Amino acid sequence: MNNDIIEVTQSVLAERQNRDRGWWQAWEDGFTSDAFINMSWINDTAAEFVRRTKALSTDKIWGHHRLSPPTVRVNGNRAIAELPLGIEFRILVEDVEADLASFCRSQYRLVKQDGVWKIAGITSIYEYDTITPALPGEHLAIKAHDLKQYRPSYRCLAWYLAKQGNPLTRELPGDDRPDLSRPIYQAEWAWLNGDNN
Repeated sequence: MNNDIIEVTQSVLAERQNRDRGWWQAWEDGFTSDAFINMSWINDTAAEFVRRTKALSTDKIWGHHRLSPPTVRVNGNRAIAELPLGIEFRILVEDVEADLASFCRSQYRLVKQDGVWKIAGITSIYEYDTITPALPGEHLAIKAHDLKQYRPSYRCLAWYLAKQGNPLTRELPGDDRPDLSRPIYQAEWAWLNGDNN
C-alpha cells in the first residue's frame, strides 16, 4: 500500500482517538492552522473546536466514536478521506439509562506540510440514529411526535442536543437531503484536484 495512504489513514484515525481520549495537545497538533470543522454542534475553526470540546468534556455526558476503515484518495500534497463512524452516548431519559448512537460519514481534507499529513477540514454527512434503553425491558419516556419534528438522518441527536439546551439551528447534510450532501462530495473532489476553496 502507498505510504501516503497509510499515513493519511493513521492521521484520520488518530484525530478521533486523540479527541476521545482527551489527548488535547496531540489532537490540536493534528490540524493545520486554518482548519475548519462543520459538524452537528459546531461550524467553526479547528482551534475553536478543540477549545469548546475541552470545555464540554468536563460534563458527565461524553460521546465516544466507533470507527470503520476510511477510504483515502491522494493527489500530490492533498488528500481526502471518508471515515464512516458512529458516535455513542450513554444518557438519562427521565432517570432511565439509554444509549444514543448517531451514524455519519465524516469527510476529511488533509495537506502534507513538512512531510507530515495534517487535517485541513472535517465535514460530516448524517445517515441515521437510534436511541434504546441500556437495559432490556426498560421503557423510555419519549413521545414519537417529539422526535418526528426532526429530520430522520439525525432526529435522535437533534432531540438530545435540544434537551441539553444546544438546539440545532441549521440544516445539516444528510442522506435524507441529497441536495445538501451531494455538493459536499463535489467540493471535496474539486479541492483534491487543485481548487483552493
